[in-house]
Amino acid sequence: MHRSPKPHYLLAALLLALPVSLAAQETKPPAFRDVVDVDEVLLDVLVTDRDGNVILGLQPEDFAVEDGDRSVAAESATFYSNRAFLESAALANRLGVSPDDVPVDRYFILFFDDPRSLFPGLIAEQLDALRWARRWVHQELLPNDWVAVVSYSYELKIHQDFTRDNEAILEALDNVAKGGKDPGNWPSRIDASEGPSLRANLPRGEELRKSSLKIYSALQTLAEASRYIVGRKNVLMFSMGFGEPGDFSSPESTVSVGRTNWGTYRPDERYYPPMMEALNDANVAVYTISLLKNLRNENAAQGILGNSLSLLADDTGGRYYFNFVTFRDPLRSAVQDNNGYYLLSYRAEHAPGTAGYRQVTVTTRNPDFVVRARKGYRYGG
Repeated sequence: MHRSPKPHYLLAALLLALPVSLAAQETKPPAFRDVVDVDEVLLDVLVTDRDGNVILGLQPEDFAVEDGDRSVAAESATFYSNRAFLESAALANRLGVSPDDVPVDRYFILFFDDPRSLFPGLIAEQLDALRWARRWVHQELLPNDWVAVVSYSYELKIHQDFTRDNEAILEALDNVAKGGKDPGNWPSRIDASEGPSLRANLPRGEELRKSSLKIYSALQTLAEASRYIVGRKNVLMFSMGFGEPGDFSSPESTVSVGRTNWGTYRPDERYYPPMMEALNDANVAVYTISLLKNLRNENAAQGILGNSLSLLADDTGGRYYFNFVTFRDPLRSAVQDNNGYYLLSYRAEHAPGTAGYRQVTVTTRNPDFVVRARKGYRYGG
């Protein structure tokens, strides 16, 4: 018996009878997801108690990080010290450090801001600071410390690039005291030496002078030259403060010195933000040291100038020293401050193809600890 084939319309009817939900699942478009760039951010974080003693044994969960307007979780927190760990292996394990770790290098830049243009009577204080800096070289430096010596007087002068040679550092300090010139900025005089270098990434000759006519640009140029050196760089800046009359205009607080009216310090929006961003992006902390040593010695204008030093130190993770007995105190404190640090890592999201500057705040869960870290970084570009 011949069996006739089933009509095609029966097959079509069967297909139409499939559950609607199955058809919907097969044709549903994929869920939309935001596309972002994810970058790893590394921060050198100093954590001490109120007396300046380094805190050991912290874990990633002990830190709180604000990246822009978002809270992010630290993924790792590795402690590095500038000294060998000499205690027991059991204690090292409990604190999360290794006795076999090689002490890390430290970087210090002695920065002398010439006070004679505004306060010529303070040259004696600068010479005193230079004397104490010489003692600091003899008494406080360790074999793994690198030191550079620079000065500023309407141009940046590099008296000594990073070195571990104490005699070379002392010679550079003598050159600052004499008001000497930059001894080696011209290309023919730059030594091709190994090790970290500021000169290797600085403008040459007349271009360096042009790029550092203002102290803002001098610090920015210094930061950009040091950004290729891995690790925290510490500028120990001896100064009375900086700014121009326009930076200090304020109707609520004005004093007169000579023909200049001084008011509350307000950062110059043309120069301060790019300087501060460059310092933070290059991991440069500025420890500002008042040449007067004691607030009681300040006149009104000098006190207002000091506000610029306070802001600069706070914005870069340094400290402002304004009340001390001798210059040995801030120099020793800055060294102690950098006896060890945590390398903190976390992941940050940015819109693809964008570039900019992101502010960062790092704290610890323990409110009694003192935390110092850079306040931001550049991304993209």
